[in-house]
Amino acid sequence: MLLRLLMLNRNELIKRCRAKAAIRFGPSPIPQVIEHGVPLFLEQLTAILAREKLTTTRPAANVEAPLTSTDIGRAAALNGVELLRLGYTVDQVVHHYGDVCQCVAELAIEQHASISPDQFRTLNRCLDEAIADAVSAFAADREAGMMTRAAQLHERIGYFADHQRRRITLAIETFSALKSGRLGVSGAVGGVLLNLMYELRDEVDRTLPELRLATGMTTAAVPDDGVDGPAPVLVERRRASTSRP
Repeated sequence: MLLRLLMLNRNELIKRCRAKAAIRFGPSPIPQVIEHGVPLFLEQLTAILAREKLTTTRPAANVEAPLTSTDIGRAAALNGVELLRLGYTVDQVVHHYGDVCQCVAELAIEQHASISPDQFRTLNRCLDEAIADAVSAFAADREAGMMTRAAQLHERIGYFADHQRRRITLAIETFSALKSGRLGVSGAVGGVLLNLMYELRDEVDRTLPELRLATGMTTAAVPDDGVDGPAPVLVERRRASTSRP
């Protein structure tokens, strides 16, 4: 019977699940959440089978339990969130529990242990609960993270736009002063305008790659401003700064 199989072979099942996980996660070490998750699931499954041995009452097959309403569901939800934050995929979350089912089936065949239909349904129900809660928590935490990152990106874009707007406004006002003809382009006011242009360009060059990275675009285009390398830029900026009073 399944209960006896789990009680007598707990360590062997954990060992087999770890071996499967090592192949899947290799060459990286197995995450601690996986190391702890399998023993906890087997312990909870054993307790459920022991309780159900004393009664014929079973959860209705066509009624879904609320998410995280059971010990298995709550533990699975925590596992799912931890795996997401460690950078693993939902596929790896599902395989985590698939390993348990596969190892139980393999061991039962090797030991010629019979599993009753009722116990098999309990095993499947517990696995379904664990997978559903783990995946749901995984998706919910990922969505919350995406919303947080989107809000941060929106704030950064707004900050960038405000800075650019202030510099552009100042550049327009400076150009208007030069356009009047009372001030020379090569004087201090002309230097201010030139520095504003450089500041506008530098902030675009600095901020756009950061925004691309924040949105998942890992490559940033190099702006074509007609300057052959950084040296002329530094020279021109130095000239403009020396023109200030």
